[in-house]
Amino acid sequence: MTETNVALQDWTFKASDSQEWLPAQVPGCVHTDLLNNQQIPAPFYGTNERELQWIDKKDWQYRTTFAVSEDLLAHDRVELFFAGLDTYADVYLNGHKILAADNMFRSWRVDIKSLLKKEDNALNVYFYSPIHKGLVKLAQQGYDLPATNDVSEIGGIGDRKVSVFSRKAPYHFGWDWGPRFVTSGIWKPVSIQGWNEARITDLYIKQDDVTPTEALMTALVEVEVADRFEGMLQLRAEALFIEKQVALEQGSHVLEMKVAINKPKLWWSNGLGEQHLYTFTAECRKGNRHVSSRSVKTGLRSLKLVRMPDDSGSSFYFELNGRPVFAKGANHIPNDSFLSEVTRERYKYEILSAVAANMNMLRVWGGGIYEADAFYELCDEYGILIWQDFMFACSMYPGDTAFLENIRLEAEENIKRLRNHPSIALWCGNNEMDTAWSQYDEKAGWGWKEQYEPELREKIWQDYEAIFHRLLPETIERLAPGVDYWPSSPLQALTNNKEQHATNDSSHGDIHYWGVWHNVEPFENYNVQIGRFMSEYGFQSFPEERTVRTYAEEADMALESEVMLQHQKNGAGNRLIKEYMEQYFPEAKDFPSFLYMSQVQQAEAIKMAIEAHRRRMPYTMGSLYWQMNDCWPVASWSSMDYYGRWKALQYYAKNSFKEVILSVDGREERVDLYIVSDAWEDEAGQVIIKLLDFNGNVLDEWHEAVSIPANTSQKIWSRVNGDILGGHSAQETLLSIVLETNRRRVESKEHYFVPTKQLNLPHPTISLEPIKGTDGTQYRLATDGLAKQVWLSSEYDGVFSDNFFDLLPGIPKVVSFYQHEPSEEFLVPKTPGEIIVRSMTDFIL
Repeated sequence: MTETNVALQDWTFKASDSQEWLPAQVPGCVHTDLLNNQQIPAPFYGTNERELQWIDKKDWQYRTTFAVSEDLLAHDRVELFFAGLDTYADVYLNGHKILAADNMFRSWRVDIKSLLKKEDNALNVYFYSPIHKGLVKLAQQGYDLPATNDVSEIGGIGDRKVSVFSRKAPYHFGWDWGPRFVTSGIWKPVSIQGWNEARITDLYIKQDDVTPTEALMTALVEVEVADRFEGMLQLRAEALFIEKQVALEQGSHVLEMKVAINKPKLWWSNGLGEQHLYTFTAECRKGNRHVSSRSVKTGLRSLKLVRMPDDSGSSFYFELNGRPVFAKGANHIPNDSFLSEVTRERYKYEILSAVAANMNMLRVWGGGIYEADAFYELCDEYGILIWQDFMFACSMYPGDTAFLENIRLEAEENIKRLRNHPSIALWCGNNEMDTAWSQYDEKAGWGWKEQYEPELREKIWQDYEAIFHRLLPETIERLAPGVDYWPSSPLQALTNNKEQHATNDSSHGDIHYWGVWHNVEPFENYNVQIGRFMSEYGFQSFPEERTVRTYAEEADMALESEVMLQHQKNGAGNRLIKEYMEQYFPEAKDFPSFLYMSQVQQAEAIKMAIEAHRRRMPYTMGSLYWQMNDCWPVASWSSMDYYGRWKALQYYAKNSFKEVILSVDGREERVDLYIVSDAWEDEAGQVIIKLLDFNGNVLDEWHEAVSIPANTSQKIWSRVNGDILGGHSAQETLLSIVLETNRRRVESKEHYFVPTKQLNLPHPTISLEPIKGTDGTQYRLATDGLAKQVWLSSEYDGVFSDNFFDLLPGIPKVVSFYQHEPSEEFLVPKTPGEIIVRSMTDFIL
């Protein structure tokens, strides 16, 4: 056999100052291994986070012993391969130090053939405390660097921010939605790999020019040769077959093969077409003998970021196969504080939740990790575009030679690993660092630069430019030419003057708008602060009661309890949720009701933002809210909690991101009604607008014939409130708006004339009946009075086709239930078990 791969198993671990070795799980980390051995309490429960900060101050050791076969030893090369070590580790094989690792985001490969024996090979991995390593580097540097979200106080090291010195997931050191668990361990698989003659180490299908008529590509095949290799290099993909004779000396070689495919099947994002994937296989052969092969899947498409001057400033949108795409989606963070707990099934659930919510883009945010291959494979398969940050966020970083070289190697490996994925739309240097520092505007920024004397301030900025304006873009241009790079998010443009830094009213680049929430601005400002691409904005809520009770007891069920504050990482978060609720919503009758109301409030806020952004297309061409998911059970900005339970926001996003929506701008005592379409084709239809009282009586009615041009937003109806109401009470009426095309109801909206807090809501009786022939997977709901924010909760975890909706008298609604079974496709109809139906009046005083 020319190539062999043997996974190493049967690991044990211990603290370096302990004598007791315990079973370890690899891949894994110290925290999960301690938990599995009942050495620590559940990290996410109660206030346990505080009690577990000792773990990151210790050094830890992992070891295993293994035998190797004669066949493996007979290979020309035998290598030890660590896919990921977290983070500072010395590796010893049979007493010989073979590796010193210092980057969580890199893999490590060592030739070990000369050290191996047939039996009792001893492999030891010694992990150094990332905190102690960081403290040493901080002392050597002699000055602090800003690291806003490094919660060093919880970690017991005062104000010493050490996260910036380690190439390790920044969120491990704490964030304003996540705990501080600074992990160590073998977080990815370990294997011994043997090979003979030659090995294909990389295959890149560089897409030079892709059109519906022809796809022109260059296949770059990286081959490593043990001694000398003469033979054939072949490339296959569906009907394609190319081969060339090669003669290669010892070492690494990159071979080019030009490829053309006529009338290619193009790859499209979700909602625009098929996600066709081609499998390309490169193979080295010697005569009739297979030597090595490597296969990759990729989708053929042209994809670029379009930034062109226009009358308003300059555009910022993605063009896929010649078509402008309005980016609809969210920001993604790691799915767990302990990364080895994230399975392919969990990734799949998240991606399919995004697809079900009509999203077409996720932003992989820079404070987490370069995600596992499975994440990107699923995005390719289901059409989710990826805005990919490099792993730098909300901090300034060192610029010494060793640090820059480590970053270069990290960038090279991850760009090469991800460059075949058609879902990768953009590489972004960092999260919020340009705007936080604001080098060219003395009045802007987060107050960072003002902490330093001029000479040191200039050095910190030069270190920043070395990474984000030179090293990273140059590496992308070298390894993935044609892929767009954006230095920092948010940013107006790389101008080297004050116009570089983003503002809330920028007409260039992208915007993170946090006036609502952090600055306690009213929800209505979502209609005002709108840029060319809204890459961050958000509002918090709690998870549902079932999730909260996984980390809290009955005595903890209060907004300001110790446990609730421990599970709220934004300092003013709980107070802000309550403060906004007092402005817009009725008072919740108890704490479980407050949890429900917080989700309703979050959903209403983000709906207002999404639809304001979509109404402004083509000026605005992207809306990515913060955030899709959670890394632990917590009050946060997520639309889906740690256990995958959809919050109200996920349902609202599903409706607000539909291909065609009705949207109401209800400011200034008037109703402006818009139709927004992302459809390929023009349509015609009819809008039916009814003024109803809360008992369902029709008080007035309007009909409008409409044309719906493709890819547009247009205002189709406008009235002042007084003319619509005609003397009827604003507190007891609503507009019911329905869009029909070909006599088919495609969209509906309700609009209220006053905030929910001012509505005189009735106490409705809601009926729920299973629909015959659906095996208990579909239900019809009806009500005798307005039922606001109807929440269906099920005995079994799963997703309803709609939830947190308003139910109107005389207009029944049919919902389906899809149970979450990770081993199956998402949205598989299942029985929900017992269903509890409640509306807002069940939760308020």
